[in-house]
Amino acid sequence: MDFPVSLTERRILLVIAGGIAAYKSLDLIRRLREKGAAVRCVLTRGGAQFVTPLSVAALCEDRVYDDLFSLTDDNGMSHIRLSREADLVVVAPATADLMAKMAVGLADDLASTVLLASDKPILLAPSMNLYMWKHSATQANLATLEARGLLRVGPGAGDLACGEVGDGRMAEVPEIVAAVERFFGASGPLAGRKALVTSGPTHEPIDPVRFIGNRSSGKQGHAIAGALRRLGAEVTLVSGPVALPDPAGVKVIRVETAAEMLQACLCALPVDLAVCAAAVADWRVAAPAAEKHKKVEGAPPPNLVLEANPDILATLAAAGERRPRLVIGFAAETERLIEHARAKLGRKRCDLILANDVSPATGTFGGDANTVHLVAPDQVQSWPPMSKVEVAERLAAFLAERLSAGAE
Repeated sequence: MDFPVSLTERRILLVIAGGIAAYKSLDLIRRLREKGAAVRCVLTRGGAQFVTPLSVAALCEDRVYDDLFSLTDDNGMSHIRLSREADLVVVAPATADLMAKMAVGLADDLASTVLLASDKPILLAPSMNLYMWKHSATQANLATLEARGLLRVGPGAGDLACGEVGDGRMAEVPEIVAAVERFFGASGPLAGRKALVTSGPTHEPIDPVRFIGNRSSGKQGHAIAGALRRLGAEVTLVSGPVALPDPAGVKVIRVETAAEMLQACLCALPVDLAVCAAAVADWRVAAPAAEKHKKVEGAPPPNLVLEANPDILATLAAAGERRPRLVIGFAAETERLIEHARAKLGRKRCDLILANDVSPATGTFGGDANTVHLVAPDQVQSWPPMSKVEVAERLAAFLAERLSAGAE
């Protein structure tokens, strides 16, 4: 299937850090501009040891930015202006040093300051020595950055400049260009498709200050929304209360209660696929108090009468002509995982269930890792433990393949 690949009128800020792979950035500028993108460049002091400002400027046909305290910039605020005027920030190569600065929020040169001040999506193309890449500090920094929503392409494995062989080689230029295209939805197996994702908990009010909720962080649902978008889908994310940044390029609708979430989902139809990753409260208070319940010494606690919340997953699976082609639910369980997931699959009449163990010992709720089992009517796939970002990428690829197979 062919997809349009023009990046016309897209504005990309390229940060070139101090690694041997910086020479690839020259070809990257050329390839992005061939696609129609406007490219501005920030060159670090280390980066200038590998490529010259003159060669970078000649290829991007714009000045090169390298000085945090330039007297020629408007009010010395180039770090703010550069980050605001871009649609996407690409860091290639992303060195271990620069990733560490980003993870802890250091801003001691123009590149790190631009990245800290940026309100735009950031795509990293890591490049470093094999053992630097594998070091626990680098992996912890990477997990921190990905949890914040930063995107990544590579690294690959191969011959490294230091003479060793292994992971750490910066992605090749065509791979980085393809990742940029996926971000903008210009290409990908889900281009032209619409997706709906629910994420986070719901808060069901008891009174104006108290609510019934759960420990869901929304990290898995948000990661799935981002992964579907990177494969080209037009994504609507209906999110309960979370402390997470919005996934890049995704339409986000914020809700509090299950009833609000259901209404937002129905308004988003029709879509090609729906992933119900939210941990929706099963019950709500039938009559929330208009005023705060006061604690009275010696008096019994208020008697809370509960009623069932609407079943969002079952409602979408039974939406008739407006039913998504694929409806996927989650089964967050603490025991008899597969058994409960199979029962839920039949009860909700959805197409797939992702079962995961949320027992306190697993650290799944609120954590960055997950272990899921993909339960279909005819099979169960047990995936190995991986980050929630990796789960999201694998699920998005699986759903794209299912949709493609159904269209043939």
